[in-house]
Amino acid sequence: MDVTVSHTEADCRGVSEILSRVGDKWTIQVVVSLRLGALRFNELKRQVGGISQQMLTRTLKTLDRDGMVERTVRHSTPPQVEYTLTPLGHSLSETVRQLADWAATHRAEIEDNRVHYDARQS
Repeated sequence: MDVTVSHTEADCRGVSEILSRVGDKWTIQVVVSLRLGALRFNELKRQVGGISQQMLTRTLKTLDRDGMVERTVRHSTPPQVEYTLTPLGHSLSETVRQLADWAATHRAEIEDNRVHYDARQS
């Protein structure tokens, strides 16, 4: 029985770690930006407003390591690097799109709930 509990705890930690990574604001914006096709680094940086070069590099490396982004180096002068979503990355982009749709649909209701809650707290 202790083995089952440990296994469940390990599963929860693993899922939690993945959710915090894919739920990160920069990860979501990069995945959404790459949803329609390959982008070079600077194109991606322009599309993901407010991200620093260092944070974009870190986010892309993490997504590459997790198998959600593929990095392709074009041997030209100067070398060009393109980023595309892998099938795994595309599956995440669908989930993110559904979550964004849900948020857009319920945004006004949530804002109303916040106003009512805050009024009751005053």
